[in-house]
Amino acid sequence: MKLNKLIFLIFLAVIFAGCSNDDKQSNDGAATNTNKDTLVIGLEAEPTSFDAHQLSDYNSSRAAMELYDQLVRFKDGSTEIEPSLAEKWNISDDGLEYVFTLRKDVKFHDGTDFNADAVKFSIERQIDENHPMHHTGQYAYADFTFGMVEEVEVLGEYEVKIVLNEPFAPFLSNLAMHSASIVSPEAVEKYQEDFTKNPVGTGPYKFVSWNPGVEVILEKNEEHFRDKPTISKLIFKPISEAQTRLAELESGNIDLIVNVPPDDLVRLEGSDKVQKIEDAGMHVWWTAFNTQKEPFNNVKVRQAFNYAVNKEAIVDSLLQGTGELANSPVPPNVWGHNPNVKNYPYDPEKAKELLVEAGYPDGFEVNYWIPESGSGMQQPQVMAAAIQADLAQVGVKLNIQTFEWGTYLDKVFVPIEEAEMDLHQMSWIGDNGDPDNFLYILLSGEQWPLKGFNDSYYNNDEVNQLLKEARVTSDKAERTKMYEKVQEIVMEEAPWLVLDYEKQIVLANPNLVDFKLHPTGVFRFSNAKIK
Repeated sequence: MKLNKLIFLIFLAVIFAGCSNDDKQSNDGAATNTNKDTLVIGLEAEPTSFDAHQLSDYNSSRAAMELYDQLVRFKDGSTEIEPSLAEKWNISDDGLEYVFTLRKDVKFHDGTDFNADAVKFSIERQIDENHPMHHTGQYAYADFTFGMVEEVEVLGEYEVKIVLNEPFAPFLSNLAMHSASIVSPEAVEKYQEDFTKNPVGTGPYKFVSWNPGVEVILEKNEEHFRDKPTISKLIFKPISEAQTRLAELESGNIDLIVNVPPDDLVRLEGSDKVQKIEDAGMHVWWTAFNTQKEPFNNVKVRQAFNYAVNKEAIVDSLLQGTGELANSPVPPNVWGHNPNVKNYPYDPEKAKELLVEAGYPDGFEVNYWIPESGSGMQQPQVMAAAIQADLAQVGVKLNIQTFEWGTYLDKVFVPIEEAEMDLHQMSWIGDNGDPDNFLYILLSGEQWPLKGFNDSYYNNDEVNQLLKEARVTSDKAERTKMYEKVQEIVMEEAPWLVLDYEKQIVLANPNLVDFKLHPTGVFRFSNAKIK
């Protein structure tokens, strides 16, 4: 205990030291950020990368995405598409060829030119194993985003054609995602694997520094073609302990924090010291079972866990309105959501019956992995404790094992041959507003790690076929039917214990204005101001 306390004090000292250059002491002794050109953001955990092609969590993307632009972008407040680095585009009648006319006179932050060659480089680096810069990263989103790309052809300095090997309905939406960001070829060639620590894009903010465990600093790009940021500097601070984040906000050291404990949201209702910014998100939280390993290769065991846990009580009592009880892997604000499927009701007696039928009349003991904190992970410890208590009532002992966020991701997303986990927590915030972005990448048998994010190693032939057909079908009504059927099968087979759809809620200093949350969960600071 003494050691833990010492580490905590050192951690706080580092935080305050990191703030000291821009802060001064207020009359009541609390440090207050008085630099109106600087915004300090408290993240849940350390970013893992600043290479847009390697981003896989929201701590990283929230800190990194203002560094980059894509050919197209999501409009503010929605997942509708609008031009960005591409001024216009044409799609062939057969849906196989996309020709983009690019914006001229755009520079990367290192002074090199943005052009069609950079587009070709940014795509082929991820999908062509023979590309000279392919070795500079690992690209978990590459197959999902560009797996259907057959060829990228430079038609001119500012014109590029992307040829698909089959029609792909969500392709234009995919081009607005982080994995479709256009990076500086010269910077990748210069820094190689260290590009993740020296990122260069064309975005409204430029990378300055990354001091792991302390802070990440970005500065505004005065030359950006679209956005002219008002706030000069963004500082991101990883603070895994929620109460520490909140204390830093209330003392004025930090201007915006994520993942506020529900009890504190209730306490701060009506406070003039902070403002609550809230919007609907595309977020689902679940516990994944390793469906390829005993005892969770038995569907009755997975269903028993679902009956044993009182999900409604967790949402109502622990999350206190910060989440909504889920009924499917697809949130209701994403088209294709099936409102007719049902989550498992709380029924411990039914759970016991299923465990007996599965051959576990005396229960069993398994390890339950959770992160200490992490993007979109809500309240990992208290939610795990509630699940643990409920399962104890049906004879199952959960050994909760907690890991730092980066370590956790490294342990969870591994090839099946290396998978040691029994069950673990995870969440997902949609990238593009398409159900394909939930169901294919999270539950297709073609998307097991490291190729994708199917963290339960779930594999069902009918689901795989439906998801594959939905990707190449242009009729939205037909696609909707396929996705609704997939949700029926998945909820019946229960590779997850799906629990809730989290609302997007951040707390901020009242002097932050014009900052709005985006459905994709990525932060956009270009229009924000500090009054």
